[in-house]
Amino acid sequence: MWAIVRKDLSIERRTGEMLTSLFLLALLVILLFAFSLEPDRLRGPEFVAGLLWTTLLLSGTLTLNRSFVLERELGAWTALALAPVDRGSIYLGKTIANLIFLLTAAVLLLPLIALLLGTNGIAPSPLLPVSIVLGVVGIAAIGTLFSAMASRTRAREILLPLLSFPVLAPLLIGAARTTAAGLAGEELDQIGSWMLLLGGFDVVFLTAGWMAFDYVLED
Repeated sequence: MWAIVRKDLSIERRTGEMLTSLFLLALLVILLFAFSLEPDRLRGPEFVAGLLWTTLLLSGTLTLNRSFVLERELGAWTALALAPVDRGSIYLGKTIANLIFLLTAAVLLLPLIALLLGTNGIAPSPLLPVSIVLGVVGIAAIGTLFSAMASRTRAREILLPLLSFPVLAPLLIGAARTTAAGLAGEELDQIGSWMLLLGGFDVVFLTAGWMAFDYVLED
């Protein structure tokens, strides 16, 4: 598992391809909102949270689409399937690498969004990083699994959003709600049910991905 993580991070450190494309697309989306809407509509934690997760979803899909492209193009998919390791650990390694990429993007994008759109009503609480981590884990877990499925097709750029967006909808609603609460300084008891939703979502889909990846590799 950790060998997969080190390999993906090493490739990204040399090329910078995934993080660069992710950040540039996210920046484009943010600037589009910043310059196309009236300033009064851009302020407040609710809009900042919604824009953050919309941006992460759109730009993260581009990044996740390339999770298994290198293995497919270089013929390493068969090597992964024949490796004498638990195939679920391959999925977890890929998920952790994608999680690091998405968390890095979130850490860079949130201050940028707040800077461009304003900080009215924003008073971050310790719930903010928790909500972001829980949301990003869900995106990475689902995106990695569906990326492996879609990588076998020529239309993977279209297939991955079609597969993942409907499944991610409850996660994104919960993540936007908890992030807005974290930005507004709300207490845990006000959004405890949403946090439980995010945590349960992550556990379910990480487990499902780990168990199903054996069949994905075989196919």
